Amino acid sequence: MKYLQAKLISLALIALMALGACTSNPSTVVEAEVPATQAADSSSSINRSPSADTSQSSPAISSTGQAAVSEIELIETHETEADYTWDEAEVVEIILADDASSAVSQAVKITGNQITITAGGTYRLTGTLSDGQVLVESEDDDVVRLILSGVDINSRSSAPIYLKAAEKAVIVLADGTQNILTDTANYVYASADEDEPKATLFSNDDLTIYGSGMLTVIGQYNDAISSDDGIVINGASINIQAVDDGLRGKDYLVIKDASLEVVSGGDGLKSDDDDAEKPGQIQISNSTLTIDSLGDAIAAEGSVTILSGDFTIYSGDSSFDPNSMSAKGIKGLVSVVIEGGTFFIDAVDDALHSNGDITINSGSFTIASGDDGMHADPSLTINGGEIEITESYEGLEAQVVTINGGEISLFTSDDGINAAGGVDGSGMNGGWGMPGGQAPWERGGATGNYWVIINGGNIYVNAGGDGIDSNGSIEMTGGVLLVDGPTMNGNGPLDYMGTFNISGGTLVAVGSLGMAQAPSPSSEQPSIFIGLNQTLPASTLINLQTASGQSVITYAPSKEYQSVLISSPQLELGESYTLFTGGSSSGEIDNNLYLNGEYQPGTELTQLTVDSIVATYGTNAGSGGPGFPAGGGGRRP
Repeated sequence: MKYLQAKLISLALIALMALGACTSNPSTVVEAEVPATQAADSSSSINRSPSADTSQSSPAISSTGQAAVSEIELIETHETEADYTWDEAEVVEIILADDASSAVSQAVKITGNQITITAGGTYRLTGTLSDGQVLVESEDDDVVRLILSGVDINSRSSAPIYLKAAEKAVIVLADGTQNILTDTANYVYASADEDEPKATLFSNDDLTIYGSGMLTVIGQYNDAISSDDGIVINGASINIQAVDDGLRGKDYLVIKDASLEVVSGGDGLKSDDDDAEKPGQIQISNSTLTIDSLGDAIAAEGSVTILSGDFTIYSGDSSFDPNSMSAKGIKGLVSVVIEGGTFFIDAVDDALHSNGDITINSGSFTIASGDDGMHADPSLTINGGEIEITESYEGLEAQVVTINGGEISLFTSDDGINAAGGVDGSGMNGGWGMPGGQAPWERGGATGNYWVIINGGNIYVNAGGDGIDSNGSIEMTGGVLLVDGPTMNGNGPLDYMGTFNISGGTLVAVGSLGMAQAPSPSSEQPSIFIGLNQTLPASTLINLQTASGQSVITYAPSKEYQSVLISSPQLELGESYTLFTGGSSSGEIDNNLYLNGEYQPGTELTQLTVDSIVATYGTNAGSGGPGFPAGGGGRRP
């Protein structure tokens, strides 16, 4: 709680000093348009392999999760253009002052510091209440529009603004104004049966917050802003501090062209309607969000759709208990779809999570996670974007992981990419005696519909466990995949239980030898697998070149290694190649792979002819690993 209180005080000071940006007169406001969605980037920017054919996929699975931009369904809200227009001549002025508030309208009833609005219309509020409430209890179906024009409302017993009854409420933050709402840690209700209001700004009906002024909401009882229907935040700047949830729209929460700072003891942003046919949804576009939550930063019972924006997210702290709470960065239980944006996420739990599908079409991600970087139960599909997972237990995890494009870098303490049924919180619930989490026979051990499919992209994996781990099969048709795998023999750079068919792309996988695997003999593209008789130090170059001296691959592993796997479109059956270790290269380094430049030979290890789809060298080399049949799969009981 000391951590949260410090954050609340800090942001409160920032909010009081901030100046709201100025725009046009609110009487001429028109609805802001949702930005056009960004096209998915499925191309590879490193020209080292044939173009990815994103139409290819294993016949054993469907294209679940591969959502095109045109398939994105925007949330249908209560919002209309008329919400943002009004006749200035009809605005009712309400002056707030302790025991001296005033308004000239029969629709406004004032009793001490209790201001009650009983009819639809537009009301401009100015002034201060040190202990009072603005209560909206409209008796008609018209919109209730509250223009906050420099208000400071504090309540020592309830919600400063309680929208108890209104067909729809719109709160407008007047240009250049600071507005503050503060509640108390203890609410007083008329009877024990009542539990509303339950937030500093609480609405029983649809709520819109709009305008270029500044709103600070401090929730010391429960949530800061909450609606039992839907919420639209359009163009607003809001600082939120709450002991529980920051911003909750039950049916939906739509944020566009807004700026939010949220510190919360529960979830940051939330939509929690658990209706099976239409669960709560969150949609965000062209907004800047900074969220520091002890629970989930962004959480929806249904879908989370992010079209664009700038996101700085922290979730959880050292008190996190995966058995009693959730502290994920972005969570949509039905789906998460990201069209674009810039994301910095530091989460003690999964950074991105869905019990359904996750689709990444574009965006820039910097992620540190105490569990998985991205976890989906059925499918995780990456069509483009820049993804850097600097710290995680497992990097990408789903039953089916499909990569069609993008620049991806994964640093993990366990598996880099994992096709498995998944265990939520697996990085915190312990393993089975070694990195790798549950043993495959405990996770089902099946070779059925578990897939890692790589059709494109530039992917680098630095894994303490398996580099690529599939409880089923792996398929690679294009792209560049570089794996710095484990140094311990209980894991391997590649680990699969079905088949690994490669028909295109560039693959380099290095690491320990004990459980190392190569692609299956049924592959279309040749591979070379080398088992060394000793472990070589980190940064010792590997160079494979043709008989004429043309380099195919020059790679500098970041860790010590004893196995080397290379597959490239340049490898041809019947041709001879020479493998060197050590030496130096003048080429440009990209994820330990040297591009262009000249290689100065070190030690010639061997010359070999690619006389089969999987050519091997070394006493312990084999496509199934030592003691295992080809393609048989890594660990076993």
